[in-house]
Amino acid sequence: MRLVIADDSAVVRDGLLHALQAHGHEVVGTAGDGAELLDCVQRERPQVALVDIRMPPTHTSEGLDAASTIRKRAPGVAVLVLSHYVDVDYALTLLRESPARSGYVLKDRVAELTTLLDAIERVARGETVVDPELVDLLLHRPATETRLAELSERERTVLALLAEGLSDRAIAARLWLTQKTVETHVRHILAKLALPPDADHNRRVLAVLTFLRSQG
Repeated sequence: MRLVIADDSAVVRDGLLHALQAHGHEVVGTAGDGAELLDCVQRERPQVALVDIRMPPTHTSEGLDAASTIRKRAPGVAVLVLSHYVDVDYALTLLRESPARSGYVLKDRVAELTTLLDAIERVARGETVVDPELVDLLLHRPATETRLAELSERERTVLALLAEGLSDRAIAARLWLTQKTVETHVRHILAKLALPPDADHNRRVLAVLTFLRSQG
């Protein structure tokens, strides 16, 4: 797979470059700031861009801004944003604008290379990837408890996995359930949370996250 890496730390860039190349991926470019990233994406047209959320000059939202621009200029390029911290507003801005082929993962996952590689593969396939820590934070916000209290414990578990971006089949495998049972749980969750059922996996994830954020 053709990848570009954007991070203001040369150590992080080099580490990711060597790790990804060792697993058969082709890193076609690296960047230290948002402008370099946009130039690299335009020139190389990678399949996936790995983007640090905070880069020069202000180290605030340059990576997120660049990710948004990439999705508009090159919608075929998947974007996986990496962050040191769980920032709900940044994450939901990314996912609300363009949930398909997008992901938000904590940099701690970089150390878990199999997790990072799985996230890269998933966004490249058009899925949405959401860090489990972000999902957990949203699910346990006090203001969400009124409507979430209507869910059974199993439905809450399914909702957490759904919000992470797992398919019904993947959830079934994780929980040792049949896919039909998971589909039933999902229908009940959507009904209890007043969310319309939708066959589009990415929009369903976005709907769950948007609902939770609006209640927070």
